[in-house]
Amino acid sequence: MPEAGERAEAVSEAEVTVRDAISAPDAQGEPRRTTRRFPLFTRDTARPEGGGRAAPGDAPAPARQWPILTVLSTVALGLLLTALDVFRVGTILIGVALLAGAVMRWTLPSVGMLAVRSRFTDMVTYSVLGVAIVVLALMAQPQPWLEIPFLDDTLHFTVR
Repeated sequence: MPEAGERAEAVSEAEVTVRDAISAPDAQGEPRRTTRRFPLFTRDTARPEGGGRAAPGDAPAPARQWPILTVLSTVALGLLLTALDVFRVGTILIGVALLAGAVMRWTLPSVGMLAVRSRFTDMVTYSVLGVAIVVLALMAQPQPWLEIPFLDDTLHFTVR
């Protein structure tokens, strides 16, 4: 029976064949075995689905990230209108920008930096926040554009 040192030499001298699936080479150029188990420690993060560039790599930087720039520009315009005392229209525009981000995340295959998490999570997050902002802007006082009767009854019950 060979000892441990002799076995190590025999393995290093002989050709090693790997029957399992292997991953890309590591830093030393050796392929690593992959398993179906999750690692105990995460060493990196995966790019979210749809997180590729929205335009080819040779395009200028703003063109590669046009979805996020569209949403941010619309939000900036909404904030400007809010600062100029057109509160309701400005906040509705902010909510519409988030809803447009949800639609872009749903329809476009690559949205650049607009992709933060999975497609589903991004769509739900953008949609819920967009709808909440629009509804709250429509209900803002004085002279709300939207009145929900049961909310007034709830307010009377809890506060008054």
